[in-house]
Amino acid sequence: MRISVFGLGYVGCVSAACLANDGHSVIGVDVDPKKLDLLRTGRSPITEPGLEELVREVVSSGRLRVSSDSQAAVRDTEVSIICVGTPSSSNGSPTLDHVKDVIREISLALGRNNEYHVVVVRSTVPPDTVLGQLVPLIEQSSGLCAGLDFGVCMNPEFLREGSAIKDYYHPGLVVIGQLDQRSGDVAQQMYSAIQASIERTAIPIAEMAKYTSNAFHAVKITFANEIGNLCKAHGIDGREVMDLFCKDQNLNTSAAYLKPGFAFGGSCLPKDLRALVHRAKERDLDLPLLNAVLQSNRQQLQHGIELIERTGRHKIGVLGLSFKADTDDVRESPVIPLVETLIGRGFDVRVYDERVEPGRLIGANRSFLERALPHIASLLCPSVSDLLEEAEVIVVTNHSRAFGKVPKLLRQDQILVDLAGIARRDQIERGEYEGICW
Repeated sequence: MRISVFGLGYVGCVSAACLANDGHSVIGVDVDPKKLDLLRTGRSPITEPGLEELVREVVSSGRLRVSSDSQAAVRDTEVSIICVGTPSSSNGSPTLDHVKDVIREISLALGRNNEYHVVVVRSTVPPDTVLGQLVPLIEQSSGLCAGLDFGVCMNPEFLREGSAIKDYYHPGLVVIGQLDQRSGDVAQQMYSAIQASIERTAIPIAEMAKYTSNAFHAVKITFANEIGNLCKAHGIDGREVMDLFCKDQNLNTSAAYLKPGFAFGGSCLPKDLRALVHRAKERDLDLPLLNAVLQSNRQQLQHGIELIERTGRHKIGVLGLSFKADTDDVRESPVIPLVETLIGRGFDVRVYDERVEPGRLIGANRSFLERALPHIASLLCPSVSDLLEEAEVIVVTNHSRAFGKVPKLLRQDQILVDLAGIARRDQIERGEYEGICW
């Protein structure tokens, strides 16, 4: 392929060199003459293991050329990749000036070019930037129509400094957010030499995927540090604890729990988090991340309540009372305060949970329910169908198999508030649908 790469900083230089190494004909574009001079002589403008040798090879072979002429670069290529920086402004928002400057340069060239061209954004930008700002800017500046005269993709990078070339050739995932099928087909051709899972999705999802990854990486580092600090206060080696923690790949280092939805509950997570935070205070340690977890969980509970209140309906049917499906454990279930709050605010609430029979609960589980929701017996419905018949709003709180058919049983006048993710909006044939995180 013929590819132009705009911005020869860290991401751009690595991407240009690797693309050229894969056999593509690449033109690197930058406004900094020092970077261009270094690259012309086969030297890398950045320090990265293996990059100097790779640059020397692809420059000497002629597969990587550099230029300051953006018009010629676009004219001579079929894909333009934007890799310029988006540094933080004083209020924390990303600065998009460099991206927009490059977009304007590319747009002018596109307006004079009769060939279909795909613009690939690799710079990190917030959701709604590409479709909400960049595509209109290209259309305005070029006089062309997106999806007809040119294509657009969002292709976030997941390169780590110090192992960027390895990450490029052995990615966990290649994400291509596409304007349309044609755009995505062209972008995917760039990675024909790489054996990796390629996920093609909507552009806003691809934009958000980059921020999600980096945020989670930051959370993981901070979590390990806070656990390490608490370990040291007890004379424990935090490295050994985290090494042991990471050996569990079923729950700890896996996709388990990484699904948006309602607040967590149960007999373990809230209790043990409180104990950990309390012990830290006893050792005069401040653990901001762990301290914030329970507060964030309370806010998610309130978010669920607000979704129900905003329906403006009075009769509420709640499906699921335990803290998760296939258990009768209601201890610290977030559904309990949700139901109690709605009742206190004057709603007519009915509840169904096939697993929870108050008369059969024992021990701490029974004590918790009697204390938290003493009037539970008067709220219970005998079946899903009875609850659906009475309710104006149906609230699903877990993934019980008994609730799987509920979306198809809705009446036209009913609203489904989905806190568990049992359905998608396009699966709802009658009635209205509202998901808590989707």
